[in-house]
Amino acid sequence: MERGVVHACFEDGPTAVSGSALKLPWLLSCDVSALRMTNVLGLFILASLALLCRHQIESRFYEARFRDRLKTVSAYAVHTAFNIALFPVLFFFSGLYYTDVISTAIVVGAYLNHLKRIGTDTGSILSDLTTILLGLSALLMRQTNVFWIVVWIGGLEAVHAVKTLKPQRIGQPVTTSLLEQLRFFAWRYSIGDIHDVPLSLAWPDDMLFTAISLGIAALWNPLRILRQIWPYVCVLMAFAGFVVWNDGVVLGHFVGDKSNHVATIHLAQLLYIWPFFAFFSLPLLVPFALSLFDIGTATESAPKSRGEKTSTMRSASSLGPSLPLKTMSQLFGLRWLIWTVYTLAILVASVAVVKYNTIIHPFTLADNRHYVFYIFRYTIRRGPLARFLLILPYTISRWMIWTAWVGSSSPTDSSAYTSHPLLIAKGTNRRKTDGAVHPKDKAPVAAVGQQGDATVMSSTEPVSTSTALIFLLATSLSLMTAPLVEPRYFIIPWVMWRLLVPAWILSTDGPLAEGRIGGTSFTGKMVAWGRRSDLRLVGETLWFVAINAVTGYIFLMRPYVWRDENGQVLDEGRLQRFMW
Repeated sequence: MERGVVHACFEDGPTAVSGSALKLPWLLSCDVSALRMTNVLGLFILASLALLCRHQIESRFYEARFRDRLKTVSAYAVHTAFNIALFPVLFFFSGLYYTDVISTAIVVGAYLNHLKRIGTDTGSILSDLTTILLGLSALLMRQTNVFWIVVWIGGLEAVHAVKTLKPQRIGQPVTTSLLEQLRFFAWRYSIGDIHDVPLSLAWPDDMLFTAISLGIAALWNPLRILRQIWPYVCVLMAFAGFVVWNDGVVLGHFVGDKSNHVATIHLAQLLYIWPFFAFFSLPLLVPFALSLFDIGTATESAPKSRGEKTSTMRSASSLGPSLPLKTMSQLFGLRWLIWTVYTLAILVASVAVVKYNTIIHPFTLADNRHYVFYIFRYTIRRGPLARFLLILPYTISRWMIWTAWVGSSSPTDSSAYTSHPLLIAKGTNRRKTDGAVHPKDKAPVAAVGQQGDATVMSSTEPVSTSTALIFLLATSLSLMTAPLVEPRYFIIPWVMWRLLVPAWILSTDGPLAEGRIGGTSFTGKMVAWGRRSDLRLVGETLWFVAINAVTGYIFLMRPYVWRDENGQVLDEGRLQRFMW
């Protein structure tokens, strides 16, 4: 094989992977097609790992609810893994020799290892060493994987370590002083009773108190957490050692052009990612559009204010709550106020980012082979007004993507969670705290009904607030350091988000309730199917197939040559092809 052809295959991958690929049995011919088969195999491995991850996620919910092992793999898990393999950006580069497929597979493998680690009560040296090996392998693929190994997976294990403290359940006392109530909850947080509600119940302030409770728990239990996350600390130290040895960070690979891949602060990436997710995951977001018309969604309207918490424990004083405590409780109990402040803060931050931190990399302007070139050309490069107007779709996309993690679970009474430090507790109903697991007294409201399939129910559980916050942190750190906007940089964030999207099942309430639609009609059969399966997955499959067909056709059948302003052929007349 000619040296030039080998270089063409390896120019976007680490030298170590290229050398290893040449030694594989099926690559003895050492031609371009054989080398590209590496990513085809990588995509198959990725799909298999995604299936195992989704099964592990559902197994955890199943075991927590029914105290039994989940023995069967759900159809939702299988279809989710299949669709992840069809994800257009991944699928496209699986036909070329890029490292993104293998890199994503290793990170997903590390995530699977994490799910298995937290599924056991005791760790092992073998598990710890495996974690270190997977982390270092991920770093060999792409340096920014350090955020997904250390921050994302390591952060999840730190939360798990806190939850395994399992503090004794006690009733919440009735307090009259704001300071007294804050002290009580600071103590509860310190022993592992963290504030971590499902996203279906979370308000913006719940995210704040989740972060605060985790911080307090970490400060009071450093050794317990360190015992769980020390493998990730080793990976972080190895990365830091490489950065010192390499005299800096080259984004992407361990070798490359430093001048054009230097880490910088690019906060606008945190805006671009949401419409990217929304475009590719459009079928998954359909229920949230239908909810505007109250059709086929199990998500009920949230209350306008929080109810007061109750307790059986008597206060030492017969006086009512103090004015500061009562005022704070009233303020944090007003849904409209909290969401208004949150929305305004997000809009102000978005305006500031667009105005002061919009970065257009020279490669984005120079390379018209990539779709990003045309996206920027017809949107962001239209001028300041166009940039500011894009804040609206950024915001809507972010809301829909975040809401997709709620699934079809009903936002039942949040009084089941007593760890909010600024809500007044009073009354006579029994209220307890439990820092180990979420209360499971009420199942999600799904179409399976009270005697429904437990396997389906386990796939509808929403994401916890702590998981969402750690995902947001890892995504932010991995993207905000990259000056170049590349769809490939969004692959791992999307895959991790997609793995955690719960199933959406048609509700038994509302217009599609039992008896309102004939069971023998086509619509009736579709509704019955929708109560057992997530209909969105079929739409997602068709959507991905359509995108892959269009982009594949353009890549193969619509090549062109570069020409300068005078029509002179450039790059020796080589054919250029459109790509992600």
